[in-house]
Amino acid sequence: MTISIFIDGAAGTTGLEIRERLAGREDFSLLVLDDDLRKDEAARKDALHSADAAILCLPDDAARDAVALASGSDTRIIDASSAHRTAPDWTYGFPELVGRDAVAAAQFVANPGCYPTGFLALLAPLIRAGMLPRDFPYSVNAVSGYSGGGNTLISRFEGAPEIAFRSYGLDLAHKHLPEIQALAELQHAPVFAPAVVPAHRGMLVEIPLALGAIKNAPSPAEIAAKWDEVYGGSRVISLLASSGLGSELLLEQGAKPWDGMELMIAANQAGTQARLIARLDNLGKGASGAAIQNLNLMFGLEETSGLRL
Repeated sequence: MTISIFIDGAAGTTGLEIRERLAGREDFSLLVLDDDLRKDEAARKDALHSADAAILCLPDDAARDAVALASGSDTRIIDASSAHRTAPDWTYGFPELVGRDAVAAAQFVANPGCYPTGFLALLAPLIRAGMLPRDFPYSVNAVSGYSGGGNTLISRFEGAPEIAFRSYGLDLAHKHLPEIQALAELQHAPVFAPAVVPAHRGMLVEIPLALGAIKNAPSPAEIAAKWDEVYGGSRVISLLASSGLGSELLLEQGAKPWDGMELMIAANQAGTQARLIARLDNLGKGASGAAIQNLNLMFGLEETSGLRL
């Protein structure tokens, strides 16, 4: 049986990349609205009720409106916005952390944010295992390609080659913070320092740790061992040994779409300082790739079908 999919917001960056990953798959068929009906409420409601699954690639308020339009249907929904990531009736769509069975059984799945995907992959298993404290004042430094900001930021960077670096979130109230704090079960929101560079895609998320200042802190080797325990069987998340790090990490301007994620730890010789680092594609595991991974699980398909790995 072919599964029908409606992408509400299919013309945006995330929606377009989801369509590319579904192209050629015989297990899914797309419900597509004509351009003049994409914002027509009646047409959208009909599509949301007719589809087996809907993927919302919309701003937060529009995503909430779409969920209201779908009310009363059995349609399974994946929301790529941040509107429902901490909502109690939604399953957080990070199967490696919440469990694949939880995603498979859910009607409503909230796709994780790109920055939280890296942060949570690095820290959440360590917090849950009691290896690191919930009340520590964590911080996260992150850099992303400009495609994460949607069409407006894409146009800004591509139209202004003189922009070399964009630091933002200077009000320390980034919309990802509630999601990060809740899913990592932290007592305090981390200090979050995001930035954008002139590369279309790609992302580095880093948590610096002063292990020497944390009572009973794990060693870098113990951190890596916990990651291996949690992610060792994953085809999406891989671990990069410290011996393979070299002296630098790069984001390439012409990088191809990629739906995996690499975790790594760099540490000083004494093990008193460490940098926990996640490398991913903000449009891949950080957005469209995660949506496809969750969609596969929700319909009992091979988890990595259609992914760029």
